[in-house]
Amino acid sequence: MADASGVPFTEGLASPAWQELARNFIMQSTLSGNSAKATRVYAYLSVAQYDAVVRAEDAIGGSESETDLTRGDGLGSGGRSRLEVDRGAVAGASAAVLTYFDPADAQLFEDKVEQQANAGPGQPHPDFARGEAVGRQVGAEMIARAQTDGFDLPWTGTVPVGPGLWFSSAKPPQPPANAQLPGMRPFFLTSADQFRPAAPPAFGSPDYLAALAEVRSISDTRTAEQVNIALFWARGAGSSSIGGFWNTIATGWIEESGLGEREATHVYALLEAAMMDAAIGCWDAKLTYWFIRPPQADPLIKLIPAIGLPNHPSYPSAHSCYCGAAAGVLSAFFPAKADSLDAMVAQAGLARIYAGIHYRFDVETGAQLGRQVARFAGEVDRSGGSAVAVR
Repeated sequence: MADASGVPFTEGLASPAWQELARNFIMQSTLSGNSAKATRVYAYLSVAQYDAVVRAEDAIGGSESETDLTRGDGLGSGGRSRLEVDRGAVAGASAAVLTYFDPADAQLFEDKVEQQANAGPGQPHPDFARGEAVGRQVGAEMIARAQTDGFDLPWTGTVPVGPGLWFSSAKPPQPPANAQLPGMRPFFLTSADQFRPAAPPAFGSPDYLAALAEVRSISDTRTAEQVNIALFWARGAGSSSIGGFWNTIATGWIEESGLGEREATHVYALLEAAMMDAAIGCWDAKLTYWFIRPPQADPLIKLIPAIGLPNHPSYPSAHSCYCGAAAGVLSAFFPAKADSLDAMVAQAGLARIYAGIHYRFDVETGAQLGRQVARFAGEVDRSGGSAVAVR
């Protein structure tokens, strides 16, 4: 049996197929309209995959350097045994984590495990089962972490009232979306406010009024191209979310570069965990400054109906936080792509201004916060041991 490119499953990677299953689940669920919830799924899946591979390799005689595991045929110096252990580890961990988030598709995930186990030449390789057992154990530990990470705790705060402060434009008014995020246990950050940015321009100040005027001007003269850019980057209901967008980009570059399973899962884990931490830091800032959205300050600013107005404060832009973190991680793994990544982050930020829902200082600060999180995540990861290991 082969993948879409005709490469036998045992000669390719297991992790991208599971990431695709996650993206499909997100697209078909209500999570697609909530980037934080979707990114959390990607993060737990990806961290479980990487930790499972590392542990499984240790179990068969110690890990090799990732350089030894990046041959285009998927076979490092550990040969077929190493390959099957890695694939089994990914399959076991992925099936466990995805079943937790999507129990209705449990059989689909078990069928995928069986499919990958039976994809080798001749018959299932015994080392696949060894890796799978490790993966399922890691998956169980990751599920236990998810159950106690604070994401599902209700928000008990209050929304402040005053000039220049955000308010819910929902009918009837609703609590701010994802307000529980600052209390979620991060993967890398030492605290939610570790990279809290300085306050935005004071409401009514010349700098603020200039930023508001820019959003109004774009709203008054919005072009078809600007609408298309805004819609492309919206990544809302029915999409794989902004996390899925960057997951897809990473998958393409992983396959293009011929990475082995260990480094592929490392890319996914750092990417998605850093994006999750960027969201935690982003909402810490949002709920510190409670800054008003442009169309709340100027009701003549027109929204794009398909995008609407997010139900949480403006500063900083969550999209830019996610994108800055993603670009920071991916540029470390794929430095030749740095210019392309910078261009995508810039366009993602402009898209939110074009949509009428953010000021320029929102997107600039968000991208900076995301990159700070990515840089810190890389430093922690390089300092010794895996910062994304289940613990």
